Amino acid sequence: MKFAFYTLGCKTNQYETQAMERLLLEKGHTLGAFSDSCDCYIVNTCSVTAVADKKNRAVIRRCRREHPDALLAVCGCYTQHDAQAARDLGADVIGGSAHRQEFLDMVLAALEDRQRREAVDNALSRREFEVLPAGGLEERTRAMLKVQDGCVNFCTYCIIPYTRGPIRSATLESAVAQARELSRRGYREIVVTGIEIAGWGADLPGKPPLAELIEGLCRAVPECRVRLGSLEPRIVTEEFCRRMAALRNLCPQFHLSMQSGCDTVLKRMKRKYDTARYDQSVELLRAHFPGCAVTTDMIVAFPGETEEEFGESLDFIRKCGFADMHIFPYSRRPGTPAASMPGQLPNDVKEARSRQAIALAEQMSRAYREGLTGTVQEVLFEEAQGEFYTGHAPNYVKVYAPGADLHNKIRRVEVLGLHGDGVLGRIVD
Repeated sequence: MKFAFYTLGCKTNQYETQAMERLLLEKGHTLGAFSDSCDCYIVNTCSVTAVADKKNRAVIRRCRREHPDALLAVCGCYTQHDAQAARDLGADVIGGSAHRQEFLDMVLAALEDRQRREAVDNALSRREFEVLPAGGLEERTRAMLKVQDGCVNFCTYCIIPYTRGPIRSATLESAVAQARELSRRGYREIVVTGIEIAGWGADLPGKPPLAELIEGLCRAVPECRVRLGSLEPRIVTEEFCRRMAALRNLCPQFHLSMQSGCDTVLKRMKRKYDTARYDQSVELLRAHFPGCAVTTDMIVAFPGETEEEFGESLDFIRKCGFADMHIFPYSRRPGTPAASMPGQLPNDVKEARSRQAIALAEQMSRAYREGLTGTVQEVLFEEAQGEFYTGHAPNYVKVYAPGADLHNKIRRVEVLGLHGDGVLGRIVD
């Protein structure tokens, strides 16, 4: 059978799609593009915002329209939260945000008898970490390694604790074994991912800290770069930084979840830190990793956000000097406390504040990349783009350099200056 996947949302979703791809390939099936003629189309959905839900519906609706005779299977956080929506859109097989092997079993059975199937559990009752094969198709240079699932923060804007359930962690032994397998298969970089990796270990005996896991991974695959997914600011302590700085293959790029640079807004969001604690995390990282890239996310126009509060956020991100940012206008998410908060702001305010924040983020990104001029970076090259080969430095800055036959190779590159969304360089070895 020929399958095609469409993945929306976070790196965890991307990881789980890659795992499903591998499971199908191991059973002798083939993979195609979503635009190909296939026997089955699988949509792995996201539900982090109302905008994400709209995108889910558009993809599912288009797939049903363009491929009326194919089997349409839908899984992920959207169906976990609202399976009826997938039914209404004509999905033949519906799964939730877990039990991927069982979901694929339903898909394969439905291809045989053309009977509709559905299985969505109660996410809040989950207690075990689902082990899936790590890595994806072999032409990829970077593999994701999922080490954790679930979240118990219950931020007022977020539906994910309800669609992913409580924290479940991979054991250190399991994660290390998967990392070694990825290295054996030729991957040069491993991205440690999860719904909230800072929560890793909270459900394991002895409650080991995340630093213990990262040390284990880095030491198990010294020939691979190890990159961390999004971190909760409170995990960044003096001890954490000291232990991480001793790991030579840990990438000096840290995505610190922020959401707002204003304390009163953070309080309404029920985030568990304030700007002083966040700033402390940034300073600790820069002290232990000179020149590191600190990146973040920011929600603008959260319910009740005044011009003064928004101004505080802009001042704060300017102070932090992020290497890159993802800016999101607040999206009202039914089922979350923020959806019923007073002070919901109109779209024109959301758009205006987004433009301001994006403009500032672009200035900071440009300044960070300009500061790399004259440095030599070890670049993992991925693909040819026009006259250049492109890849990423350890700080995740995109590098363009003349060259050929560089796929999955690491080369030392001198940065010459800015180029598009990254920097231009020349290979020096």
